[in-house]
Amino acid sequence: MTQLAAHEIPAQAADRPLHVTVLIDRCAGCQECVVRCPAGALSMDSGRWVAVADDSLCVGCRQCERTCPFSAITVRGPLAVAARNEPPHSRLEQPTGDNSEVRAGFASWDEALAEASRCLDCPDPTCVRGCPAHNDIPSFIRAVRDRDLVTAHEVIRLTSFLPDVCSRVCDQASQCEGSCTWSLAGGEPVAIGKLERFITDNVPVPAPAKPGPAGSGLSVAVVGSGPAGIGAAWELVEAGAEVTVYERDPEPSGLIGWGIPDFTLPQEVSARPWQQLTAAGVDLRCGTEVTADDVDRLLTEHDAVILAHGAPMPLRMPVPGADLDGVVDASSFLKAGKAALENGDVISLPDSLIGLAEARDGAGCASPLVLVLGAGNTALDVARTARRLGLRAVCVDWVDEHFALARPDELAEAREEGVDIRFLHTVSSLEGEDGRVRRAALIKTRQHRADRRPKTLHEAPEMLDVDLVVMAMGYRLHPALAARLPGTPLAREARGVPDRRWLASGILASPAPEFAHGKPVGRLALGREVALTASSLPLQERLWAAGDALVGPSTVVEAMSQGRRAAAAVISAGPTRGQPRPPRRVLVAYESRTGHTERAARLIADGLRSTDAVVRMVPLREATLPELADTDLLIVGTWVEGMVVGGVRPAAATRSWLAGLPRLAGLRVATFCTFAISPKQTLATMRGELQDHGMVVIAEGAIGPGARSIPRAAERFTGQLLATAWPGPAAG
Repeated sequence: MTQLAAHEIPAQAADRPLHVTVLIDRCAGCQECVVRCPAGALSMDSGRWVAVADDSLCVGCRQCERTCPFSAITVRGPLAVAARNEPPHSRLEQPTGDNSEVRAGFASWDEALAEASRCLDCPDPTCVRGCPAHNDIPSFIRAVRDRDLVTAHEVIRLTSFLPDVCSRVCDQASQCEGSCTWSLAGGEPVAIGKLERFITDNVPVPAPAKPGPAGSGLSVAVVGSGPAGIGAAWELVEAGAEVTVYERDPEPSGLIGWGIPDFTLPQEVSARPWQQLTAAGVDLRCGTEVTADDVDRLLTEHDAVILAHGAPMPLRMPVPGADLDGVVDASSFLKAGKAALENGDVISLPDSLIGLAEARDGAGCASPLVLVLGAGNTALDVARTARRLGLRAVCVDWVDEHFALARPDELAEAREEGVDIRFLHTVSSLEGEDGRVRRAALIKTRQHRADRRPKTLHEAPEMLDVDLVVMAMGYRLHPALAARLPGTPLAREARGVPDRRWLASGILASPAPEFAHGKPVGRLALGREVALTASSLPLQERLWAAGDALVGPSTVVEAMSQGRRAAAAVISAGPTRGQPRPPRRVLVAYESRTGHTERAARLIADGLRSTDAVVRMVPLREATLPELADTDLLIVGTWVEGMVVGGVRPAAATRSWLAGLPRLAGLRVATFCTFAISPKQTLATMRGELQDHGMVVIAEGAIGPGARSIPRAAERFTGQLLATAWPGPAAG
């Protein structure tokens, strides 16, 4: 280790193997590096109170670099970690008729243990922050190292009910693995997904636990049986609630049932959750569609409703010829393709998909060509299914491949299987004969930045003979049901200054790791936290939403996690039909300079403690997303700044906090301000900001001027709150 002043860093330090340099004029002795070093290579010099490092113990993970708040540490040298173990996937150059699983898991304990040994068991594991479910990854890997898969399952089930599914379909590179400390340091992360799959391949996923008392007496309707519905139903049935799930399709599971082919997710894996849930007592009603008009009826029949119906409306490209026969959506093709593969022949596809009889492998004829519009994961599923049915497949997408949404491994697999993928191409028109599509006009596009739409080039189109066109550009929310959910789809974007715990973890210090294909894993994870918080808040009295219904098309693990969070919120709130729900959890958050606002907040909190609610009081800066998610009623207090002549407004810190809020639809809020001369438009400003974020303002109060008036004004404000939020005996 070298201890230097910042201006003394030698150029040759970069040539030394694993060398740590501490800049003593920057080191503040905060011990962040010491606490977070997983190798025990850092300690404190108690005489000068600066960090010191033992190069012989350093593994090069660079957590100290990422977490030091003063950039006082640099590490030079290679990563001291074994090569990643990656099981080979099946290479199917001729995939026709082969619907077997393509990606293999670890085949032996030796392979699993070799990979598990690469985990550093970090004190503040960024992989957990990158996982949408927040699985305790180091703990289940530790259990694998101990050859204890039962304990590994016990760890996973605390946060995930779909480990066998997620380990196969998650884009780990942009989530847990992309957030692994090895990835953030520029190397190859631990194969977390393969280790999770090894656990589920060798010990079955446990069924729901014996019902507990927390949800006893609750009747909850869950609309949709996809990943969000599974997460919600599982959490509720384990809590002892009475759960009824309404599914419009004849079979449950949603996307993971019909939308992910067997060669990626075998049927026995996708069917497992509902086999266990129905055995645990969940009332599953398939073939029952819930419309927007039915929601109010469900609210009269159940104590709470969780809308987890997904985003079922396929997007269609508005080009000439889009209404021709033989132009279908991805859902239709995937459902029919799965059934045809089960029957073993393309001939079992309905005529509406393939059409002309001579196109079906007739003697001397080329196999039919399927043109897939899009090159995302769903589009690749369509194209790879077509190849297994003996069809040719071409995918076109107008974006540059560098900005593609599809997983790079899926792109590689599709190409190996004979799928022709053409990025920077799009369809300008479709032409037909006798009412059926026969040709597609392809034109080239250009795109230089991911945040800019591609531009079409003015060149002569390429005419492509086609037998079927599948539109696979994605899905959107059902318009009528979306109208019942104000503010949806919710943007998964974190605004304002990130929580200090996220900053200190170091996940934001490597904005786009190479293993994550340049995706900003930290920012993506922060955005998912916004959605998780929103899923725990009702969009109206006794009505929650989760998964695609809340945020638009999302991943399996995100949807499941939001479903769990919504169900946990229902259990915690304990709603009841036929009467208003009084707040059980009250948060009083204040911004105070002279102490007047803090005093008013304390008096208000004390006054509300006469109810059955649990009342917490924190400075406004500590009212973070986790605090807000655990709140039925939020009370925000601020002092007034400015001059009456020049303009009066909430304190600057309050305005900054308000601007950084995510959308918290349905959260009830009360506001108050303390002032010296006049509050002017302070309360109106706060009301407008809160309402813009989807919250419902139920009470306002201005307190001042002078310390003597605070008790009386606080008492009046508390009385107003009790009358508004606690109708009945509590108000009296």
